[in-house]
Amino acid sequence: MTPTDTLPPQRAAVLAFLRRELAAGRAPSLAEIAEAFGFASRNAAQKHVQALVADGLLELAPGRKRGLRLPGRPDQLPLPVLGQVAAGQPIGADIGSDELLLLDRALFSEKPDYLLKVKGDSMRDDGIFDGDLVAVKRANEARNGQVVVARIDGEVTIKRFERSKTRIRLLPRNPEHAPIELRAGQDFAIEGVYCGLVRRG
Repeated sequence: MTPTDTLPPQRAAVLAFLRRELAAGRAPSLAEIAEAFGFASRNAAQKHVQALVADGLLELAPGRKRGLRLPGRPDQLPLPVLGQVAAGQPIGADIGSDELLLLDRALFSEKPDYLLKVKGDSMRDDGIFDGDLVAVKRANEARNGQVVVARIDGEVTIKRFERSKTRIRLLPRNPEHAPIELRAGQDFAIEGVYCGLVRRG
């Protein structure tokens, strides 16, 4: 007899719901679990989750608000979606992010820290399209030719990085867009390097 055979019906239903959501790359919050089952508060959802973790049917990634994952799948990365590239909002810690996706580690060249939604088509020739989610590893330096997420005067953009002895340029991969050449005194920082993307249907 497996642990799932002895679960109370409602707990079994919560587990089935979580397995579906996690398999689809979504990590529900306690509030979302409570809403899905009509619980009066998040406490009821939390009790079910804690019991399922205690039974070894779920795992909790430490230090994350939405750190639920299925056992035996260590290659699943919980990645927060922190906003849009070029939206001008600060890229900070993943606390309070609107969405968390569980994604296969094998999708990415390096282990990313977060996801950003692409707005625009300036990187289309690199296969990065409007609406894609790009995976980003936090970094403040980059090699020539790397695709980076950079901040210029408070706005965030994704481009190819080019540095020479005399200048820094950010290069689009679409001939309809002009390169960005940094001027002296401009506020500029590399926020991270591109690791891969997720395209949702």
